[in-house]
Amino acid sequence: MKIAVLFGGNSSERDVSIASGIQVTKALKEAGHNVLAVDTFRGVLSDVEVQALLSRGIAPEPPSSHDLEVVKAKTGGIVQPSYFTDADVVFLALHGGTGEDGTVQAVFTAAGVLYTGSDHVGSAAAMDKDLAKRLFLAAEVPTPDWLMAPVDSESAAARLGFPLVVKPNKQGSTVGLTIVHRLEEIQSAIEEAYRHDDEVMLERFVPGREFTVGILGDRALAVGEIIPKCSDIFDYQSKYQPGGADEIFPADISPELTARFQELALGAHRALKLRDYSRIDFRLDPKAGIWCLEANTLPGMTAQSLLPKAAAAVGIPFPELCTEICRLALARRQR
Repeated sequence: MKIAVLFGGNSSERDVSIASGIQVTKALKEAGHNVLAVDTFRGVLSDVEVQALLSRGIAPEPPSSHDLEVVKAKTGGIVQPSYFTDADVVFLALHGGTGEDGTVQAVFTAAGVLYTGSDHVGSAAAMDKDLAKRLFLAAEVPTPDWLMAPVDSESAAARLGFPLVVKPNKQGSTVGLTIVHRLEEIQSAIEEAYRHDDEVMLERFVPGREFTVGILGDRALAVGEIIPKCSDIFDYQSKYQPGGADEIFPADISPELTARFQELALGAHRALKLRDYSRIDFRLDPKAGIWCLEANTLPGMTAQSLLPKAAAAVGIPFPELCTEICRLALARRQR
């Protein structure tokens, strides 16, 4: 296959996207494909540039707003589809922003460019956490109670209790997220979230253990447990810094609980009309209640990311996973 891997973007997850895109490029080349690496800011990368990025890690903090404005000024956040007309398929390794909210997907669909992952409808539904939670409930997938700002602090505390989570409604990698423990902290947490999005969610905090389930095609992969080591939650540093968390695949849980997680993950994936692949995140409370937090339509795709680890646990190596995601996209053209 001739595959163009698109990464970078102008969201706060740009560094994560570059790491995903470069490792996907390497894996697809190892699988024998003809691969073009395309950064939304720098354009098509040479082999030397790809090798240089492979040795670069992810910074402890997301890019600054100034850095992202520089990127936006050059790219406008969207690469023109003319980059990809000769490719059999475009592998989307974008995270957050216009790369994951359905904007890029809509442009490619309109231009007749085949791409991996969910379409603009599913992408937008998953990115909008408020909408996604409404669809989860309609599909009988439990999700923590929530409110949308503006809301007064007293009403939020009465409804959701403490601690509670304040986060941007359309953002990933826990950027702009705050765990609030006291009434007087709510407003400042809301203001911080507004720095990253024009909509803010307040959500009941679910104590307990964190789990994730990858979806590939119509199959739920191994259930994984995430144990953060840098903080109480799986935040940006825990996700992307070496030793930030223990990620156990398959999780040490009963077959019955495994099956329940997989059933709910497939339910969430289908409720949002997602396709090809996704990753669904959960919390397990002390009374064994399972709560769906969110769906990721373009999850991290380095060899050490959660979805590839879930695939590896069921015998699917990283190059094969990347190839299968491309095959799933190509199968749509053949229908």
